[in-house]
Amino acid sequence: MNQTYNISIFTENTVGMLNRITIIFTRRHINIESITASQSEMDGVHRYTIVVNISHELVQKVVAQIEKQVEVLKAFYHTDDEVVYQEIALFKIPTEYFIQEGGVERTIRAHHIRVLTMEKEFVVLEKTGRPEELKLLFNELKPYGLLEFVRSGRVAITKPMKTLVDHISDLKAGIL
Repeated sequence: MNQTYNISIFTENTVGMLNRITIIFTRRHINIESITASQSEMDGVHRYTIVVNISHELVQKVVAQIEKQVEVLKAFYHTDDEVVYQEIALFKIPTEYFIQEGGVERTIRAHHIRVLTMEKEFVVLEKTGRPEELKLLFNELKPYGLLEFVRSGRVAITKPMKTLVDHISDLKAGIL
């Protein structure tokens, strides 16, 4: 049975690393729902967060194959219940709808939206939340002449307390 998994991959920052990782998914015909890349808590270590909807057996195989890459320090997979996650969305709407009393103002207050910039022609709004919250907000703002919309990939932190530093220490000590 398929389930949503959050795969966290810790790597050295090398050119082509993202391509090599995504090829692993492509070869197995796995659709990546979301992907983000950033620095991690350790200097010189980058983190990729990849969200997929696959079987438990397949996620185990994929993570094992990812860990075979030379520059990969460690890869983990977790279910949605085992992570705290958010996405960010930006919405651009015409200023005329923002200035008019009524709907947009109520929507902004109800969803705790942050106004990033207000220009003569448009207003850019920011909302952080879960995908279903962002989709709901998208649907509410669409009637106001939504000019642009963009949503980030998922950023996630695991609930289990064992950190990458712990795993690296275990590797050095020969425990793993």
